[in-house]
Amino acid sequence: MAVTTNRTARLTFVTSGGNTFSLTVPQPREDIQLAEAMDVMNSLIAGGIFLTANGALTGVRDIKVIETTTDDLYDPPQV
Repeated sequence: MAVTTNRTARLTFVTSGGNTFSLTVPQPREDIQLAEAMDVMNSLIAGGIFLTANGALTGVRDIKVIETTTDDLYDPPQV
């Protein structure tokens, strides 16, 4: 039984087709700043690296850092 905490950064873009596309980055730095995340996202857009089913990435939609805590209350015996 243990408590674990996980952090992820979810970077959401707008595509040329008008939809959204998200990238999830596991374990982002604790001290990540908005300007750094925006620079990374704008570099990905400018580089044209990703082509989604709904077209190329054209803009920044959202940036979230998500923390989840899991409290494992019971571990069944190993047989």
